[in-house]
Amino acid sequence: MLEQLGALAGTPWIYVIVGLSVLLDVFLPVLPSGVLVIAAATAAAGSAAGAVGDAAVQGHPGFSDMLPLVLCAATASVMGDMVAYRLAWRGGDRFGRAIARSRRLTAAQAKLGTALLRGGGPLVVLARFAPAGRSVVSLGAGVMHRRVAEFLPWSALAGLTWAAYSVSLGYFGGQWLGASWLSTAVSVFALFAAGSGAVYLMRRPEEPEAQTP
Repeated sequence: MLEQLGALAGTPWIYVIVGLSVLLDVFLPVLPSGVLVIAAATAAAGSAAGAVGDAAVQGHPGFSDMLPLVLCAATASVMGDMVAYRLAWRGGDRFGRAIARSRRLTAAQAKLGTALLRGGGPLVVLARFAPAGRSVVSLGAGVMHRRVAEFLPWSALAGLTWAAYSVSLGYFGGQWLGASWLSTAVSVFALFAAGSGAVYLMRRPEEPEAQTP
């Protein structure tokens, strides 16, 4: 995969593939969009490292080339969120049943739903890193008829934060360890660790209340 993505790095196709994967994984959380973003950044970093001399920002060749990838992933993330939000707004009951049919979405809803209702906007950003959290937030906001002005800014911040983090993991992993499966695996582990941390932080507000006599 890294070789194929490396061949596509610097061409419009890499953005098409990444954009579609990120956009669709709000409906299909099994899609490895985060892994793909990391792998694309790793492959691009490897290509840039092999062409030292053209672009260099603070000693990292090709760092500025990561910006289009960040913007592509972030834009696709927001677009997917808004499509899911609008569809859920119009068909709340059907999407509620769709969530109930998915074990992963049902489990995520059970763990994150209450925390999202209590925590509001900032938790939308954390949910972007949690497994299936993006789907729960986007569909839940539509089902609950939250206003666009309440949801869109946090969705944009969440998408940009997630995209920048994922691309940075792939890029610096590729710079330090080379464009290899090892660097991709280390970066993906860091992404999953961030997801676990997000779930933990989102569930913390429930604990003090449970301990209240």
